[in-house]
Amino acid sequence: MGKSGLLVSLAVLLLAGCSMTRLAYDNADTFLRWQANNYFDFEGEAAVELDRRIAAFLAWHRPKALPEYARFAEEASRRLLRGIKRDDLDWGYDAFRAQIRGALGVAASEMAPLLDGLSAAQIAHLERRLAEDNRRFAKEQLQGTVEERSQRRFKRNLTRLEEWYGPLTDEQAGLVRRYARSPLYVELHDRDRKRRQAELVAMLRAREARKKLVAWAQDWEGGREPAFAKAARANREAYYELLLELDSTLSPEQRRAAAGRMSEYGATFASLARK
Repeated sequence: MGKSGLLVSLAVLLLAGCSMTRLAYDNADTFLRWQANNYFDFEGEAAVELDRRIAAFLAWHRPKALPEYARFAEEASRRLLRGIKRDDLDWGYDAFRAQIRGALGVAASEMAPLLDGLSAAQIAHLERRLAEDNRRFAKEQLQGTVEERSQRRFKRNLTRLEEWYGPLTDEQAGLVRRYARSPLYVELHDRDRKRRQAELVAMLRAREARKKLVAWAQDWEGGREPAFAKAARANREAYYELLLELDSTLSPEQRRAAAGRMSEYGATFASLARK
């Protein structure tokens, strides 16, 4: 997984639901420590140093990143309430990428010196964990017929959207199903995941994390094979189309539900930032 995966884990914690966000963030150090040890198996002085570096990252993240998340959520809430357009989706995508890149840069700079001290046994431990991840990814994403995989995609997206809007109508669910039948590209994604994992392992073996980790973590789209880059762009366009069509069918209650949920996140982030 690497440090970028730890930041994704933190993002999942932050979006676990408004009622859980505060508890999750206040315990983020414990969760990140567990994740890091799951992949790198730190012990002794290295474990103490890991704790210090996680604390340093979170000491930056609370006053610097959380206020940005709060402002983003409040602005997104306003846009959801008045109805979204293509420009809003581009704004949200670009803002989210910028926020993630900023956090990844700080996290990578904190972790790089520690990662340059990994032993051969720790790197072998990381490789075993990555192999487990790859088997899990294959089981969840690659197995089954195209129809079976599309059905899983439909259920995932329906669940995610209903968490924001509330129950969707049959017509709205039909829009989600149409998106789920758009071309799948998980084999390309699988190859790219493995490429990135190999790059990380090579970097750690060469003890070049201090030189390369920040740029590598922030440029997760760099080095993609052209077919994957094209498929990822096409999928984003298909999802944009789904969101815009869905927005045009929302009831006032559904629109208020999504805007209200986003506003609640904004208020929670702002409150956490003041602690």
